Amino acid sequence: MRVLFVNHLLDPVSGGGTAERTLQLARFMSKESMDCGILTLDIGDLRNSEKKLSGVPVYRLPCIYDRYFIPAPGRRSVTRLLLEYDVVHLMGHWTLLNAIVAIICLRKKKPYVVCPAGALKNYGRSRWLKRIFDFVIGKRIIRYASAWVAVTEDEKLDFAGYGIKPKSIIVIPNGVDPVDYQSQCSSKYRKELLLERRFSLDGQPYILFLGRLNKIKGPDLLLEAFATVIKTFPDLHLVFAGPDAGLMESLKVYSSTMGIAKSVHFAGYIKGDEKVNALLYASCLVIPSREEAMSIVVLEAGMCSTPVIFTDRCGLNEFALKGAGIEVQANVNSIAKALIRMLSSPEQMKESGTILNRLVRKSFSWSTQAQRYRELYKNMREFNL
Repeated sequence: MRVLFVNHLLDPVSGGGTAERTLQLARFMSKESMDCGILTLDIGDLRNSEKKLSGVPVYRLPCIYDRYFIPAPGRRSVTRLLLEYDVVHLMGHWTLLNAIVAIICLRKKKPYVVCPAGALKNYGRSRWLKRIFDFVIGKRIIRYASAWVAVTEDEKLDFAGYGIKPKSIIVIPNGVDPVDYQSQCSSKYRKELLLERRFSLDGQPYILFLGRLNKIKGPDLLLEAFATVIKTFPDLHLVFAGPDAGLMESLKVYSSTMGIAKSVHFAGYIKGDEKVNALLYASCLVIPSREEAMSIVVLEAGMCSTPVIFTDRCGLNEFALKGAGIEVQANVNSIAKALIRMLSSPEQMKESGTILNRLVRKSFSWSTQAQRYRELYKNMREFNL
């Protein structure tokens, strides 16, 4: 069986978790002896991404306007490509690339699955454009799909506005590859704290944020909470690790205004062993998102046994119920209280990280999720024959 993944961004810096999901699924589906390909836009540096794919072809369409990710005209070439595959897998939702591919799939009666991964809610910038998109084509993309995938149980509710009943939706969460953590998590390699050396932390503890610096991810909420917490823990530091998406300057200004700039650090985008190292030595990871389906970074923290605080907007209620993290409301006061609670209880922090590690290793590997997708694709193809 041949499967084509469609994601307008494959560069991990700009594409974030959706890019990672696409790369890992294609990679592990190939290990399952499936013939996979990826259709994307020619945005960002894709060389490192392609290296991970072990021969999975990446088809890049030129982008003529990257503010709204408008691909260059080329419907015929896209049609020829789609006809080479048995099943098409659409990632995300608000993109013209998805619209073009879905229209062709419908005309050619090609089965396709949609996995919005939290993108169905009209949140963030360009809301009026999103309303227009849904009116013109977005709702058709969702309604006429052959299958629907949510990454959490909570995300099933997002499909209701598109007329999709919860019982029709399959939940397949995100995953991680344990191999990516073997060397750094091995005790014999845990010798150097990269962030400590980079920011001269002198052995002082730090809280870690991993993600884009934009409003949806909530770094401003975390920074305001940190300004409160540092009064109780004056040696504590906060490290923002992720690309700027519009908030970095305001975060720096706030840090200076509050007199905590020496304790707040901006690492930029980090990856690979540097990211694993940052997680290993963090006192805790905080995911202060205002809106998110399921953050991959919680799974990455789990592989490192790093305790996590996350908001109730992340779709991680199951984790909280099992003691694999602390769930809080998406506001400054709740995040600050959780930080003080966790930092005041080292044994509780350690136990929470251990529980998270067990949960992630048991249920959230990409190899497991790839097998579930393989069964889904098989059923889709048989139904459409």
